[in-house]
Amino acid sequence: MEMGVEGQSLTAEDELFILMQGGLYLTATRGYAAPEVRICYERAESLCHSLDRPLLLYLALISQWRYSIHTEKLSAGMQIAERVHSLAQEQNNPALIIGAYRAFACTLFLLGDFETTRRYAMRGVQLWRSSSVQSPVEELHAPAVLCLCWEALSEWHIGEIALCEATMAQAISLAKELNDTNALALALWLAGLLAHFERNPVEVDRLASDLIELSTRQDFALWLAAGEVLRGWARSASGDPTEGISWIVDGTENWRATGSKMCVPYWLALKAEALYLSNRLSEALEAISEAETLVERFEERWWYAELHRLRAVFLTALGAKESQIEAAFREAIATAQQQKSISQEKRAEGTYAEYRRQKASASGGRGFRLPL
Repeated sequence: MEMGVEGQSLTAEDELFILMQGGLYLTATRGYAAPEVRICYERAESLCHSLDRPLLLYLALISQWRYSIHTEKLSAGMQIAERVHSLAQEQNNPALIIGAYRAFACTLFLLGDFETTRRYAMRGVQLWRSSSVQSPVEELHAPAVLCLCWEALSEWHIGEIALCEATMAQAISLAKELNDTNALALALWLAGLLAHFERNPVEVDRLASDLIELSTRQDFALWLAAGEVLRGWARSASGDPTEGISWIVDGTENWRATGSKMCVPYWLALKAEALYLSNRLSEALEAISEAETLVERFEERWWYAELHRLRAVFLTALGAKESQIEAAFREAIATAQQQKSISQEKRAEGTYAEYRRQKASASGGRGFRLPL
């Protein structure tokens, strides 16, 4: 936006309108971490204060929260989510409160606090169902859809498998009912994650195809990249790891090109799985090490137990020291227990039991392969 065009002038209200609309469309097309998005909403926040526009301030803060969780430590994002919640309570507006619950649920999930994630997500869904409110602001995507998504993913972690699939189906159905393409793209992405959690390559491939088609049509750069990574994992798990790795690498690069650092540890875990299936064991271990470094830097711990489990699997195949393998398995189980992720704990314990079984029956050889 140029303020000094000859013969023209913008009022503060005009400038605020342009910043909010520009930020909205930039976020949708370039992704949550585009630097132009941050500039728009930081300038908009100061105008919201000076013009006393609390509803638009809510949108500016939500967008800054979104930018933060994609680019900074999650603790910084949580601080913005708390500001959103305080503002929503001051306004006593159910729609804004649902949006604040969405921000809490998302941030807490990424931090690996699945029980609290579910509580906030369920509060948002219950408030939406009980109040039937229309949002007074133009959200990027309907918060109720996202509350359902985070509820579903947290349900998987706490072991409610059948329930989580039904909840995610509700999220996709609601996004379609609302004709909310931004929410639908995000719901398809998270449904793809859920299908990967369940090791279902056919379903992952179907959802990835839907996401790629929608993102191509709507010019959603971030979700197009996500669809590419998911397609890569599905192809790899279905018996074509070479093609799968290519999709995963390209998709991860495209995701990072938007500026987003969120979810990269998870993408690297998917890449590591594909490398393992290609017998590129050292590279698989390197991908896990990179992912663990990013987890420590940005506090994104929702897949941390699985990173430890995969490290143990790859060390086993490489014939590493028993003490290293045992330590990785212990970290996987302990992390899952700390996060109260029943599903990840069961998976880690199952792989550890298989490791002990194969180790007991091995005839002198050190390295052997464990199932992913």
